[in-house]
Amino acid sequence: MENTLKPMDAEQLREYGHKMVDFIADYYKTIENFPVLSQVEPGYLRDLLPDSAPNQPDPFQHVLDDIKAKILPGVTHWQSPNYFAYYPSNSSVAGFLGEMLSAGLNIVGFSWITSPAATELEMIVLDWLAKMLKLPEDFLSAGQGGGVIQGTASEAVLVVLLAARDKVLRRVGKDALEKLVVYASDQTHSALQKACQIGTTSSTAVDPLLALGKIAKSNGMWFHVDAAYAGSACVCPEFRHFIDGVEEADSFNMNAHKWFLTNFDCSVLWVKDRSALVQALSTNPEFLKNKASQANMVVDYKDWQIPLGRRFRSLKLWMVLRLYGLENLQCYIRNHIKLAKHFEDLVAQDPRFEVVTPRIFSLVCFRLLPPTNDEYHGNKFNHDLLDAVNSTGNVFISHTVLSGKYILRFAVGAPLTEEKHVNAAWKVLQYKATALLEESLG
Repeated sequence: MENTLKPMDAEQLREYGHKMVDFIADYYKTIENFPVLSQVEPGYLRDLLPDSAPNQPDPFQHVLDDIKAKILPGVTHWQSPNYFAYYPSNSSVAGFLGEMLSAGLNIVGFSWITSPAATELEMIVLDWLAKMLKLPEDFLSAGQGGGVIQGTASEAVLVVLLAARDKVLRRVGKDALEKLVVYASDQTHSALQKACQIGTTSSTAVDPLLALGKIAKSNGMWFHVDAAYAGSACVCPEFRHFIDGVEEADSFNMNAHKWFLTNFDCSVLWVKDRSALVQALSTNPEFLKNKASQANMVVDYKDWQIPLGRRFRSLKLWMVLRLYGLENLQCYIRNHIKLAKHFEDLVAQDPRFEVVTPRIFSLVCFRLLPPTNDEYHGNKFNHDLLDAVNSTGNVFISHTVLSGKYILRFAVGAPLTEEKHVNAAWKVLQYKATALLEESLG
């Protein structure tokens, strides 16, 4: 059949690619028409799709129709300007274009020889970003260190944990394995529970890096700094002091895919001593051996990560840095922080609410004060408020628990968010709070 979709055909790619780009652009134009938090019930999709794949190809338009009618209702819209939950997960035109190009080239860049540009661009673009963050020169690729793109901060934590473990075991002997200890904040990233870092995920409190680093160094400990969310803000000179002390760190991580206009996934990890990663993670089977690697002339990123295969992720970060430039990225960050301060001011003006922790970046932690001082009812009150707000579909926020208190989190960071969206979200919160308070008194 003439219209059958071939495995790869330049003209078909052009035709269908145009249609898909139009579909995605239309999605962004109408994104505010969708409930931010998907309102479907578990298992909804099984009733809408066939039990088995088709024997004959479906028309592309039918697939797009199914995406509209069946898939999008089950999507929580992370790019919505009314999305304020968890942390942002930025998409951008530049990031999207880089992701598209990466998918088009579709290389598997586990070693230098598999695509030299993939390795070398990653080294260069992570040196650029390190310089934007004013990281110590020890983290640059010209020396013994360097950067690598991981999928997530969880992967970054795991690889440095393995590197730290093996480094100390080489010193004290493998029999000491059961005696090793990991120290972390009680608010650290959930990945630590899986992998076994310093950082405060729930509230973005900032640890005293310099003091912690000196303690770690004096005790021969590996010191890892996780700035997955807030690291992006440190490209602004006025926020750079929050990572003062990073010079004491052995490794440093930030997620460009959170708040830096780079589509998921792009978690950037820098280390001062890349040999520690390589010694812990290197594999060298016969079928991967090649002249450049054997001569130790190149970096093979397969030895800096858990998986063997890896995508050409540096393309999208390179495009973000080139197509926006440092000044625009700084303005982007500052605008979200300004919007978060605006929301914090709105909360502070309503005596029924309290701001729970000092806002530093673009996250506001707050709660509705219960009619009585009963902490149980206070927690239930805020839980009910969260459910009531999210069930409207007009806004999506999330929560945490700090010192036994159920806290609401309002994280500004979606690329399309403006002051009007912050104001509208606050009105929903006030309206639902009024209803809950009246119900408790009635």
